[in-house]
Amino acid sequence: MLYIRTTKTASGATAVQIVRYQNRKKVIVLHIGSARTKPELKELTQTAAEWVERNTKQKSLFPKTQSSALVALDKCQYLGFRYALVYESLQKLFTIFKFHLLHQKLLIDLVAARIVQPGSKLQSLEFLQEFMGIKHPRCELYRQLPLIADLQDQVESKVLTIAKKEFNFDFSFVFYDVTTLYFESFTADELRKPGFSKDNKAQQPQIVIGLLVNNDGFPVAYQIFEGNKFEGHTLIPVIAAFKRKHKVKTLTVVADAAMISFTNITALKDSGLNYIVGARTGSLSPKLIKEVSGSLNQQDGATVRKATDYGDLICEFSQKRFAKDKREMDKQIKKAEDLLKDPSGIKRTKFIKAKDSAAYELNQVLADKTKLLLGIKGYYTNLGAEISDRDVIQHYHNLWRVELAFRIAKSDLQMRPIYHFKEKTIKTHVLICFMALAVCKYMELKTNKSTKHIIKLLKGVTDARILNTLTNKEIILRSQISKETQQLLTQMGVWY
Repeated sequence: MLYIRTTKTASGATAVQIVRYQNRKKVIVLHIGSARTKPELKELTQTAAEWVERNTKQKSLFPKTQSSALVALDKCQYLGFRYALVYESLQKLFTIFKFHLLHQKLLIDLVAARIVQPGSKLQSLEFLQEFMGIKHPRCELYRQLPLIADLQDQVESKVLTIAKKEFNFDFSFVFYDVTTLYFESFTADELRKPGFSKDNKAQQPQIVIGLLVNNDGFPVAYQIFEGNKFEGHTLIPVIAAFKRKHKVKTLTVVADAAMISFTNITALKDSGLNYIVGARTGSLSPKLIKEVSGSLNQQDGATVRKATDYGDLICEFSQKRFAKDKREMDKQIKKAEDLLKDPSGIKRTKFIKAKDSAAYELNQVLADKTKLLLGIKGYYTNLGAEISDRDVIQHYHNLWRVELAFRIAKSDLQMRPIYHFKEKTIKTHVLICFMALAVCKYMELKTNKSTKHIIKLLKGVTDARILNTLTNKEIILRSQISKETQQLLTQMGVWY
C-alpha cells in the first residue's frame, strides 16, 4: 500500500512524497516536489494521487478534486509538437467526401500528407509518424500501393457527388486539358515514354494526363495516357468514357486549340456531343481572314460568326490583345529585317523566307496576314444560334481553371517528378494527387483562399507534447486558434 506524505523541510517548504511501510519502517518511493503555497501543495498532492493510481491501480477512498493544468517545469519533458489541427480538419473533409467508405486508411493518410507536406511515399510515412502521430509499417505501404490503383472509379464517383452537391455540377459543360508528368529516370517502357514535354524534359520518359473539371475548376475525372500520346488524340477517349460512364445525354466540352482536328470534330458530332474549342486563326483561308477582319473593323468587343467545316467560327476583336499582338509582331519583323542585313547568320525565323537557294527576303504575305489578324481570337462551336457569341467566348475563357488545377497539382502537391516505375504504383500516385487536388479545390472554393495560405494557417496551430515525468502522463497543449483560422474552418464546414 502506498501513501501520500507531506512534511516540512528545513527551508520551510512542504515536501510531498509517496511512501510505503516495510517492517514498520517508512520507505520513500518517490519525492514529488516541495510546495511553498497552498495552490502548489494542492497540485503536488493531486499529482502524487494520479501517480499512485496510474502505477498501482490503487483507487482513492475520497473523490478527486479538479486538477489544475499547472505542472512544475522541472518535472516536465518536452516531446515535440504535432500538426493535429490540420490532420483533424482534413479527416473531417475526407468524411464530407466519404473517402472513409473506401476503407483504406493508408490511402487517406497519404492524401493528407500530400496536401500538408508533399514528398515521396516513404517521406510521407515519416512525416505522418513524426508530426501527426500516425504510424503505418513500410511493409504495408509496399503491399497496398499496387492495390489502391483499382479504386479510381470509386474515388471519381465520390468526387463527382461533391461536384453535384456542393458546386451544382449538371454535366452541361466540362472543361478539358492535358499536361505531362515526367519521371526521375531515363528508362522508358510501354507507359513511360519520351514525348512533347510541357515541363521541358523531352529526354526523360513521361506520362500524359487528361483532366476534366467543372466551370469552377473542380476536378471530376482524369485519364492516363502513354508519354508519347499526341494531346489531340486524348480528347475523344476521355469525353466518350465520361459520357458513357455517367449516362450523360447532353454535354458540351470546352478545350483549347490543340484539340481541334476534323477527326475530333466528326467524332464529337457522331457521339452527340457539343463543343467549344479554340481556333487557330493563322490557319484560316486568306479569303476568310479578310472577311473576318473586315467585319470586326478593329472595334473593341466586336464579334462575328461564320459557318465552316469545323462548325461555327466565332471571332472577337480586343483592343488590348491588338496592342500586345502588334508589339510582338513589330519585334519579330525588326528581328527579321536585322537578320536580312547579314544573311550569313540567318536561321529559321518568322517573317523570313527563302527567295532562292542562296538568298532570303521578308515574307510580306505572312506579314500582311498577321496584320489582319492582330487583336483577333477565334473559337469553333456547334451549339448554334441558341447560344450567343458572348456566352461562347465566356465559356472558353473559363478554360484557365484547368490550367490552374494543373498548377496546384504540380506546385502545391508536387505531383512531379514521379519516382515510381511500375504501372500500378504510377496509377496510385496519380490517384492520390487527384484526391488531394479535389480536396484542395474544395477548400479554395469554399474559402476563396489559396491552398498554400489555408495549409499555412492550419499548420500554424500546433499541439505541444509535454511529459509529466512524475506520472509518466503526456500533456497536450494546443496553441491559440486565430479568428481567421476559425473562420476558414467554419467556411469549409469542419469547425467544432
